[in-house]
Amino acid sequence: MTVFKCSDYGFECDFKSEGEVEQVIEEFRIHTEEEHGIEYSKEVIMQMLLRKQGL
Repeated sequence: MTVFKCSDYGFECDFKSEGEVEQVIEEFRIHTEEEHGIEYSKEVIMQMLLRKQGL
């Protein structure tokens, strides 16, 4: 299971997504675009997840 929280990436936001990788990426991508006005590609979010996991 993957967990992604806005607060881990400098946002003052309580958003949290957890589940399968593809689901989490899509939920985070939609959230950041709609709530923060930032468009991240799926590839960028995957890199963020990999860095978080230390890979």
